Amino acid sequence: MRFKTSREFRDWPNKAVTVLGMSGVGKTTLADLLQDRDWFHYSVDYRIGTRYMGEHIVDNFKREAMKVSFLRDLLRSDSIYISSNITFQNLEPLSTYLGKPGNPEKGGIDFAEYKKRQAQHREGEISALKDVPAFIERSREIYGYSHFVCDSGGSLCEVVDPEDFSDPVLQCLADNSLLLYIEGTPAHARMLVERFRKAPKPMYYQPRFLDEKWAEYKKINSITEDCEVDPDGFAVWGFEQLLHHRIPLYQAIARNFGYAVKMEDVPNVKTEEDFLDLVSHAIDKN
Repeated sequence: MRFKTSREFRDWPNKAVTVLGMSGVGKTTLADLLQDRDWFHYSVDYRIGTRYMGEHIVDNFKREAMKVSFLRDLLRSDSIYISSNITFQNLEPLSTYLGKPGNPEKGGIDFAEYKKRQAQHREGEISALKDVPAFIERSREIYGYSHFVCDSGGSLCEVVDPEDFSDPVLQCLADNSLLLYIEGTPAHARMLVERFRKAPKPMYYQPRFLDEKWAEYKKINSITEDCEVDPDGFAVWGFEQLLHHRIPLYQAIARNFGYAVKMEDVPNVKTEEDFLDLVSHAIDKN
């Protein structure tokens, strides 16, 4: 949704906002705050991990359990039940399933398997984003919420073309919600890199970008075999490449489909009215 004035936005009787941006900019913080003020909180990552990748995640748990003779016998006799306890606050099951490519002795997975899981995540994320209109309707008709906030994942920009005004995902989101990009700061980017170095985690890459960076990393480190790659080493190096790759994509989404606000303004949002002021200012500035 695009508005000529902030008054149009404020007069919108059933508001729907999709919040997007890099990890740690405050998307979930805003969504949690609004949830307590008659806004339905839709988490894209939670939807991916439950509806679209839940079975893959649980099957992976079972594969690992089958390697333990005690658990294998119990599983084959249906004596135990294995499930994923994914929540809005704990998305570790999804992250663990994606994994990191490289040396299996260091916790890595085969590159071909890694790419297969990346493709599954891409399909799941696209589907979860396209589910937004249905959940806007469900949030009102079933649960009685007046407004809706979509807490998008950090990889939204990787599954769309921000320069294509007919992109099906962005068109779906923009037709049904206001897109609000929270722009990080250079200090935030440095903090993300440092945090990632201490605890590398799986990430989603565009297929072509992944192939390019995988080959580049092996060349820089004189590695010939995929199984020789240190999973954490590639994860940290790849994350820095990913940061620089994603920023212009998000900026283009905001320019072509929505609005942008500064990350430093988010901590000042303490109430629903503060949030409406934040969005209103972005609309009027645009």
